[in-house]
Amino acid sequence: MSVKHAKPNFSQSQVAETVKRLFGLTASEISSLPSYGDQNFFIDPIEGGKYVLKIMNSEDSKNPALIEVQTHAMSYLHQNGLPAQTALPNISGQLMSLEEIDCGYGSQKYLVRLLTYLPGTTISKVPLTPQLLYETGKMAATMDTILQEMVHPHLAVLEIENFIWSLSNLPLLEPYIHLLDGSPLVKVVKSVLYQYKISVTPKCCNFRKCINHGDFNDLNVLVQPDGRDGHRISGILDFGDMHSGYYIHELAITIMHMMTEHPKPIEVGGPVLAGWESLLPLNEAEKDCLYVLVLSRFCQSIVLAHYCVSLHPENEEYLMNTSKNGVHTLSQLWELGKEQVEKLWFHTAAQFSDKK
Repeated sequence: MSVKHAKPNFSQSQVAETVKRLFGLTASEISSLPSYGDQNFFIDPIEGGKYVLKIMNSEDSKNPALIEVQTHAMSYLHQNGLPAQTALPNISGQLMSLEEIDCGYGSQKYLVRLLTYLPGTTISKVPLTPQLLYETGKMAATMDTILQEMVHPHLAVLEIENFIWSLSNLPLLEPYIHLLDGSPLVKVVKSVLYQYKISVTPKCCNFRKCINHGDFNDLNVLVQPDGRDGHRISGILDFGDMHSGYYIHELAITIMHMMTEHPKPIEVGGPVLAGWESLLPLNEAEKDCLYVLVLSRFCQSIVLAHYCVSLHPENEEYLMNTSKNGVHTLSQLWELGKEQVEKLWFHTAAQFSDKK
């Protein structure tokens, strides 16, 4: 989303009216939930149940086929035993509705869905034990394995050309690096981009293709206590970045985002990798590129957060959350170097797997 006024700005009264008209629900409680480019609301209606109203930004709303595939993917994962949100039909029996409304900068069209509300807290708020990290890696691999079997007439829409959040398109960051001017990170980001071009691009022909969730981050994974002083994954949220990609990309994204909340981020990679490889062992090309791909995801997060803040300064706290946590970790990973980081990750993963 790169248009300044694309993000919806529904008022609570507009949300209440929309929920009543489309779903026949009278909201007794409406509260805003975090979102990068859309608008999410927790809905507690007097009729019973708890829901999330998701209002897509006006740019993504121009591509209903893509939202339809995302909605189908959520339902498909749920049918296959994964704790994904699902969309509920409106009064007309449709899973989404295109609503035209003025949010303060002219009348625009927004796709609206009512989603199931999943119990739990975000994984960002609980201790990231090695076991939970292992389960997170395993869940990410399970999710992509199931998505690869999904059938839908519009699957081709996931081949998103020049999608800036895809790890296939890292060079698209180059026009935005100037937003980091004055930061010591500029040198690191440029160095990672160079390493990507010389070490990842030549090997991506050997990566295994799949459908990526694309944003398996610490705010999109919910957990609940497991009754044994630990936690289990209870929810997978936000399929807005789903696209055709590679298995290794999902693993790199998962490792990077789990690192942002860990007191010793360097130790995250091993358990996540062990969980992933319990289902999908990496091939040699994927192993060799994992380090640079994790760094590449840090670069995407940091550079694009600065760009989004330039468009939405009022949302700076949320937009910069991952970026702020990632600045030090990116520098640390770069200084340690590929050989040392990989040695730790793969050695820890092997030890973890031996215990299973």
